[in-house]
Amino acid sequence: MLLASMLIAAGLGISALALTVLSTSGPLQIAQATQPTQSTPGAETKPSAPSEPATTGQRPSDIPPQPARPDEDAQKAGAQPALPPAPAEKIAPPIREK
Repeated sequence: MLLASMLIAAGLGISALALTVLSTSGPLQIAQATQPTQSTPGAETKPSAPSEPATTGQRPSDIPPQPARPDEDAQKAGAQPALPPAPAEKIAPPIREK
């Protein structure tokens, strides 16, 4: 308990010291690493952003979705599955009633 109270007192002391150093220092000086951005010549005549594309809200229908695992006939014809086979499920023996 004594150690905890000493640590809290030390933290408060360091915080008070930092606040006094900050308050006694002069006004803050902020440096800017890069020059401010300038306007492109002729920017007033050009549009600022491209217009929004018109969307229909529908999925594209030119490419049908493919199943992750092709049916057996397609696999026999040489189609490769997109995903590896799923691991076998681990099944525990049924719980016996007492």
